Amino acid sequence: MSLAVGAVSGSNTSMGFDEEKEEKSGDHEREEDDQDEEDDASFELGPQYTLKEQLEKDKDDESLRRWKEQLLGAVDVNNVGESADPEVKIISLFILSPGRPDIVLPIPEDGKLKGLWFTLKEGSPYSLRFSFQVSNNIVVGLRYTNNVWKTGVKVDSEKLMLGTFSPQPETYTFDVPEETTPSGYFARGQYSAKSKFVDDDNKCYLEIRYTFDIRKDWAKC
Repeated sequence: MSLAVGAVSGSNTSMGFDEEKEEKSGDHEREEDDQDEEDDASFELGPQYTLKEQLEKDKDDESLRRWKEQLLGAVDVNNVGESADPEVKIISLFILSPGRPDIVLPIPEDGKLKGLWFTLKEGSPYSLRFSFQVSNNIVVGLRYTNNVWKTGVKVDSEKLMLGTFSPQPETYTFDVPEETTPSGYFARGQYSAKSKFVDDDNKCYLEIRYTFDIRKDWAKC
């Protein structure tokens, strides 16, 4: 989730969203949602198999079998269920910045947030950490996409590959390289964003829309 959005041009001087700009912003986001759906529809999904079926199917392919066994590690195949569909639960987002307490943001299961989610200080270094759990089956090519708008103008877009993960009871964490929030008059204000977690089969595990602020200082705890 890159939050290091670029400064908005001088023509966008509003620090928030009036009704007209919110409507225009929604139109832009809906158009991009339609494009995302068109892109997803271009993929043809192959058949899915449970872990047991995968290991049985690949038993004659030594390299593939060893790769899956290495990926599974100590996972007990008999205790992960018979579902062919992996499940990924995104638990929390951590915003880490040197010299200050971590911001821990629980994520609702339905992805619905109301109001401002968090505030960042302009010109500050920060990094992100996701925590998530994987169950039932191997999730292949888990990736994260994030789009950010300010006053109806897209100012940032990111696609990040998290990787392939086996089911396990322990929680996974993924750290994103450090970035710096923009600074200056036109960088400050409110932003809207949409984040998604999907895999190589284009199965979406979480889609979340939210707003955040960039201000002169961190929000008071």
